[in-house]
Amino acid sequence: MDLGLGGRGLLLTGASRGLGFATARALVDDGARVLISSRSPESVDAAVASLGGAPAASGLAADLADPSAAEELVGAAVDRLGRVDGALISVGGPAPGSVLEVQGDAWRAGVESVLLGPIRLIRALVPHLSPDAAIGLVLSTSARQPIGQLAISNGLRPGLAMTAKALADELGPRGIRVFGLLPGTIATDRVTEIEAASGDPAAARTRTEAAIPLRRVGRPEEFGAVAAFALSPAASYVTGTMLAVDGGITRAL
Repeated sequence: MDLGLGGRGLLLTGASRGLGFATARALVDDGARVLISSRSPESVDAAVASLGGAPAASGLAADLADPSAAEELVGAAVDRLGRVDGALISVGGPAPGSVLEVQGDAWRAGVESVLLGPIRLIRALVPHLSPDAAIGLVLSTSARQPIGQLAISNGLRPGLAMTAKALADELGPRGIRVFGLLPGTIATDRVTEIEAASGDPAAARTRTEAAIPLRRVGRPEEFGAVAAFALSPAASYVTGTMLAVDGGITRAL
């Protein structure tokens, strides 16, 4: 299937590894050009090299929690891509813990990175987007049902999902689409770290898979394929919705 991505330029944050990188890989393989970012310059450089480097891929280290990052990223996207046809916005997971355990500073840091960072980036990006652009937000299944020991994510992801729906209303008349992606348990480095922290990674993986209807965790490339499709002109009538890529674990509609 031709997704119509040839020659299009896209900005991806949190994309030096994991789900963002898998999406960048799918986009580049289909002919798009990407600017990827994450907080680590070394990780960005390695990811750009893995994607083949210029002109298909370039990178910039940035932290969306930094108020200056949005304008810097957008300026680089416009300069390096020439045209900006979309963005996949992802931020690192906030600090874990229960509602009663997590302290105020962690909540404030979560608001800056999970909520305000993406909003600042979108506000800076919108004036430069092409008329048929798409903005995807990488959220979590916590947008629909809580996940144990992830109180901050449970509190903020639903708010960002509703913000995406409001943006779909605001930007729809311009032809710009906005959607959210809700990944379940995908075999990324972060999931491996969480399993290792349990003390018995194999048992942790077995418990996780038993709760997933497909009885396995997802592969990053499975998420990347869905994200690339949703960002592409092939998904031109998809906006204002949350797409679960979770093996069926979300029981909510």
